[in-house]
Amino acid sequence: MRALLIYPVFPKSFWSFEKAIELIGRKALLPPLGLITVAAILPQEWEFKLVDRNIRDVTEAEWEWAEIVIMSGMIVQKYDILDQIEEAKRRGLKVAIGGPYATSFIQDLEGKADYLVLDEGELTIPMFIEALEKGEASGIYRSPEKPDVSMTPIPRYDLLELDAYSEMSVQFSRGCPFQCEFCDIIVLYGRKPRTKTPEQLIAELETLYNLGWRRTIFMVDDNFIGNKRNVKLLLKALEPWMEEKGYPFSFATEASVDLAQDQELMDMMTACNFGTVFLGIETPDENSLAVTKKFQNTRDPLSESVHKIISSGLRVMAGFIVGFDGETTGAAQRVVDFVQKSTIPTAIFSMLQVLPDTGLYHRLKKEGRLLEHNDSVGINQSTLMNFIPTRPVEEIAEEFVQGFWELYDPQKYLDRTYQHYRILGEAPCHKNPKPRKNPVKKHLEWRALYALAVICWRQGIVRKTRFSFWYYLAQMFIHNRRGVPSYLTVCAQIEHFLEYRQIVKEQIETQLVNYQAQMKKLDAVKAEASDGARAQSEAEAIAS
Repeated sequence: MRALLIYPVFPKSFWSFEKAIELIGRKALLPPLGLITVAAILPQEWEFKLVDRNIRDVTEAEWEWAEIVIMSGMIVQKYDILDQIEEAKRRGLKVAIGGPYATSFIQDLEGKADYLVLDEGELTIPMFIEALEKGEASGIYRSPEKPDVSMTPIPRYDLLELDAYSEMSVQFSRGCPFQCEFCDIIVLYGRKPRTKTPEQLIAELETLYNLGWRRTIFMVDDNFIGNKRNVKLLLKALEPWMEEKGYPFSFATEASVDLAQDQELMDMMTACNFGTVFLGIETPDENSLAVTKKFQNTRDPLSESVHKIISSGLRVMAGFIVGFDGETTGAAQRVVDFVQKSTIPTAIFSMLQVLPDTGLYHRLKKEGRLLEHNDSVGINQSTLMNFIPTRPVEEIAEEFVQGFWELYDPQKYLDRTYQHYRILGEAPCHKNPKPRKNPVKKHLEWRALYALAVICWRQGIVRKTRFSFWYYLAQMFIHNRRGVPSYLTVCAQIEHFLEYRQIVKEQIETQLVNYQAQMKKLDAVKAEASDGARAQSEAEAIAS
């Protein structure tokens, strides 16, 4: 069987970083880990070709070569998923699809794709293969069980165009022990974190090492520390491997804020060359955290937790949301103030979205507050809320746009990036680093030199940051010289955010106009229904 694996377009979003990765000659931030894992589970006697449409289009020769098309993607990729299904069907090809979008929005794909391979592929792909062997022309394959990921094979990294990616992806665990009301991770993967074995994960890293990868690896777990016992076992095994190989990678991952409560774990992470951690902070408002059942963020003062993590040598990125029930006026500004105070350079800022089958979805559906026909559900930071909140949408949207604009003001972004790296430079792992065998590069690639020149020109000459840019850079060379390359990389991200904040502003304002028109129409329908009910009641009274 000749299988054409297609990864759909990931539209511009906070996470796409187009302008930043263009500077270093990369075409996409991360590879399609799910799709190359699917390729590893499928029969290995099959032939595979993978096309990531974030890198290039599918060629006519590849369409003609294929006997079946297999896709996977997230909700944000829904439109290109539908387009590629149409392209495949136009050519008479069978289409199989799985992943978070297909699993969450099965109704969108019934009658379009031939095979819906839903939930987790370790269990449902064998059902799909059996159906193909029996000659079944279509089907839906599901499993309520959660697979043992220690049996998952090494993803087919060899199918990727490695040079196109800024970072690589691996996965250690699935699932999260917490119960955040808005989160679909616990719906998709459960609340019991399942992990791979240390040997298994290191075998994946060995594969990447042998393929020549030497840059950052993103551990894509939604909560890397969900099973702390197993994480520590992994890190204990990973540290000597990293040392033996000369520290070929740096790692980034996602974790809950309670990471700050475990100094041993943070020390183990930095010893293995973990440099960045993404935290789901959501809001500094404790009442909102309680409403959304994010109790793990209320155990210690959030600002103290963030500072402790940074001081341990881990750069912090964080996610924030406005629009929670009971939220009071000024929520977005409180997020901005918290980010500035906590010196978090990269703050992912969104309006709350209701995702299918979450606790929030079921509660708001019961309360009649879902906007069921909002087609943009869960797209990205440029998406208006898809439910009726407890305070006016107009107020939330205005605050959000202003907050996003302020967060990515070039001067404020540069200020907190510098402050962040000064704290990092004082961390024990950075102040007194262990001797490492990795060779020092004797030269910079021309792309890196180009990127450096662009950053220096735009931020050091053209923009209002010109004076502080050079002062901060000089201070970095004095106080945290080893952190300078990473510092400049984070400085470069503003090139993406400056463009994206304009996109957010324009799209939210457009959607707000449409939302107001939708609400007027809904009010008119309700008024008409009320008038009709009143007239009927009066008629019945007269008749009696």
